[in-house]
Amino acid sequence: MIRRIRSALVASLLVGAVTITAATPSSAAPPASSGTDRPARLILPAPTGPYPVGTTELHLVDRSRTDPWTDGPRRRELMVSLWYPARDVDRFPRAPHMSPGAAAHFGGADGAASGLYGIPAGRVDFAATRTGGHRDAPVARHRRPFPVLLYSPGAGDPRTWATTLVQDLASRGYVVVTVDHTYEASEVEFPGGRVVPGRLAQLFEEAQQPDDFQRLAARVFDVRLDDTRFVLDELAALDRGTNPDAEGRALPAGVAGALDLRRTGMLGVSAGGLTALQAMREEPRIRAAVDLGGSIESPIIPDPIGLWPVARQGLDRPFLLVGDSGTDHHRTPSWTMLWDHSTGWRVDLHLAGAKGEDSYKDTVPLLPQIARQLDLPDSFVTATIGHIDPTRAVHTEETVVAAFFDRWLRGRDGHVLDGPSRRLPDLVFVR
Repeated sequence: MIRRIRSALVASLLVGAVTITAATPSSAAPPASSGTDRPARLILPAPTGPYPVGTTELHLVDRSRTDPWTDGPRRRELMVSLWYPARDVDRFPRAPHMSPGAAAHFGGADGAASGLYGIPAGRVDFAATRTGGHRDAPVARHRRPFPVLLYSPGAGDPRTWATTLVQDLASRGYVVVTVDHTYEASEVEFPGGRVVPGRLAQLFEEAQQPDDFQRLAARVFDVRLDDTRFVLDELAALDRGTNPDAEGRALPAGVAGALDLRRTGMLGVSAGGLTALQAMREEPRIRAAVDLGGSIESPIIPDPIGLWPVARQGLDRPFLLVGDSGTDHHRTPSWTMLWDHSTGWRVDLHLAGAKGEDSYKDTVPLLPQIARQLDLPDSFVTATIGHIDPTRAVHTEETVVAAFFDRWLRGRDGHVLDGPSRRLPDLVFVR
């Protein structure tokens, strides 16, 4: 029982407010029906923007840093993916949602699918899912370089677990860069099939005192912020024509010169959302940020605000908070502090019926498919994502996030964020 409680805290401490139900037996997924022996095969929603989508991955090595999660002199290494507007995509295959080694670990007995989301281990063929992105397709022709968005995932999640939103933003004319925070992500697969599993759950198991948790959580955020700065530096080199990939693999045609880093935003889910806001406070290259479901409150951390000083410092640039009926700038102390100390434009909203950060990930389109194919009860879905309509929720999230970045990185105000409308009936504005 202690192991299950701490695993739940790992999932919730840095990814949003702690929910006790996440650690109770009633929230675990029931066993799959004996009549559903074939692994579930899943489909991601198609991107909705005017551009076809391309994607490529980069293996980045920060030779100025030793990896703080390992012993010895190993340099910090990351895997990132670029999602971008593309052309001539018919000649390039659609990329998988997850690479084979990462998919096997994610869906296995020790993976995040089972541990964080209650998905029966080994019952979903995550490697078979295809995205809307075409691997290494050339970048779309453009008169002006595309604005850039960094995506940081929740603690314990891989960079692939928000692909629905990411590929949609790319189809609308953004270059989106998704980052795996190695040893914190559930797993990272590097070139050649080397899979590095996450260590976060183990480290939380080993922690004994409140100060242990405080130091561990502080290291998580410090590493994430350093990763963000490093990726921004590597993107600048990439745009100048340097190939930063550690193996020197060929880059998509047209990628150099296609990134407008003067128009850079950042978004993230849970811990990634907290990272986005703190990174914008510390990094002038980030002009706007979105936090999807990330709040710092936790009963096992003595000084949560000490981990997230942006709450006291405030922000002078635009930000978007997306929570649920119990997480907003009136009810959540860290969000209240941030809201009151900020001078930049800001808005706070959520989906009606949402249940925390999982209402804004790939869990939304995928869990209902898993439930249908494995004959699982409705509670398997609602216990994780709440009572949202998955199709409308995906559309609303895509519309809102794109509208925010369109307004602040492109100067295009479609007035989506002005207030409630019939166009998005599930969107709740917190005034």
